[in-house]
Amino acid sequence: MTAKTTLGFIGLGVMGEPMCRHLVQKSGAQVTIHDINAEPVARLEALGARDGGSVAEVAKADIVFISLPSGAHLQKVCEGPGGLLEHARPGQTIVDLSTSPLKLTRALAAAFNAKGADYADSPVARTRAAAEAGTLAITVGGTPDVFARIEPLLRCFAAEVTHCGDVGSGQVVKILNNMVMVGTVTALCEAAAIAETAGIKTAALYEAFSKGSADSFALRNHGFKAVAARQFPERVFSTDYMLKDVSYALEMAKDGGIEAREAALGASLLTEASQKGFGADYWPVIIKIIEGSAK
Repeated sequence: MTAKTTLGFIGLGVMGEPMCRHLVQKSGAQVTIHDINAEPVARLEALGARDGGSVAEVAKADIVFISLPSGAHLQKVCEGPGGLLEHARPGQTIVDLSTSPLKLTRALAAAFNAKGADYADSPVARTRAAAEAGTLAITVGGTPDVFARIEPLLRCFAAEVTHCGDVGSGQVVKILNNMVMVGTVTALCEAAAIAETAGIKTAALYEAFSKGSADSFALRNHGFKAVAARQFPERVFSTDYMLKDVSYALEMAKDGGIEAREAALGASLLTEASQKGFGADYWPVIIKIIEGSAK
């Protein structure tokens, strides 16, 4: 990145706004931003960002970051009228920070490459608190040259940045990470429900787990902080968001001829939780489905 490199950022939601804030404060570059909500735009303008007012205006930047809720949103921003593809040019780099379907990621990369632009999938992991602190973990798919170009910028808001391989590999790793996390938390929820019926409190069960072979990141974070505490706030990482990610994993499994039985169970629990009104709640709320307390 040169001193004159310009940056763009589209999508200033729960994760996008703090990531963009770190980029504005640490990159030393002019950052042009866009979001359909005025509030985060105004907050970032106060820090020095420039409101582009449209996707087309942000598309003038040399490196454009995207942070959106789903593949459908990404496709609209890229392929829709006035979208990024319409304005793509040689030497430009598009960086998708969202968790997006593998096939869409590869198709978009090919479309941008055909116009001379580079594309990298760089989905972020960890929590909203990590986004605020600038300590996210990012898995990147792209050429070595593209990775070298964007890594210093990603480190403005991430503590761990891993180059996983060609375009799409970042999404594969992130999606499967979430698939495994859902499977682990499902097991923790089932253990808690069974233990409670046997007269053992969840907190005591998990305390014992933490001293043995069942200890894990999932236990210490999702288990103690959500399941045992029965805390499932909104605007953290919702049931609907996790269902989206697991659905992407099941799509990849189907394409690869794999019957992902545990992922299918996780998807069914997340679907039921969403249908019973917990779609916006922090996703370990699936404990309520497992224990039968969701009426």
